[in-house]
Amino acid sequence: MLTVVASLKGGTGKSTLAFNLGVWLQQNRTAVQLLDLDPQGTLTDVVALRHDEGFEPFLDVSSPSLQKLRKMAFSKGFWLADVSVGDNKRMEQVLLKAGQIVVPVPPSQADVWSLQRFLQQLNQLHDGSPPSVYAFINRADTHVSVRESDETADALSAIHDIHFLNPRLGQRTVFRRSFSEGLAVFELEPRSKASLEFNRLARTLFPKKSFKQGKSK
Repeated sequence: MLTVVASLKGGTGKSTLAFNLGVWLQQNRTAVQLLDLDPQGTLTDVVALRHDEGFEPFLDVSSPSLQKLRKMAFSKGFWLADVSVGDNKRMEQVLLKAGQIVVPVPPSQADVWSLQRFLQQLNQLHDGSPPSVYAFINRADTHVSVRESDETADALSAIHDIHFLNPRLGQRTVFRRSFSEGLAVFELEPRSKASLEFNRLARTLFPKKSFKQGKSK
């Protein structure tokens, strides 16, 4: 199955999420192939850093051309794509083949509007029958007095074209630090709140029963 991490906006945490999910899947003995379809190549860079440092499990990432994408099949195993509107043609092609789409949504009204525009584009692309779209709040407020995350959650819950996921990832510096070191957050600080939050989100996106599709040897 192909899972696409996507958004119309930059800076929502797509590459960080794709990298952490890739490591998490590999740690669960599930072979996953990463696709870096962002012209910035951030996912490719962090995987290269991880390989240089010798961290295991190793990840496999590629950046196929538009022509190759059109010929690829994703019916077997796990595939995880990080995409960007910076390469709209490859983004559209991989969205056409997606089994599910994951959208990280920072807590702001602008990001909710961006998600709604993205859903409209998906409906047009798939002639009204898009794959399942899962949205969750990324970079959530960590101070109890700030209400933007809860307000964004209410707005997302009211959108009928998505599956809103309750687990949130907080605005925590460990995500940036772990990414710069080539480690998933749960590897760098396994007992942290960030690790707990991420594991809860990953288990929601990929329940154990789904692992039958792509066991690593």
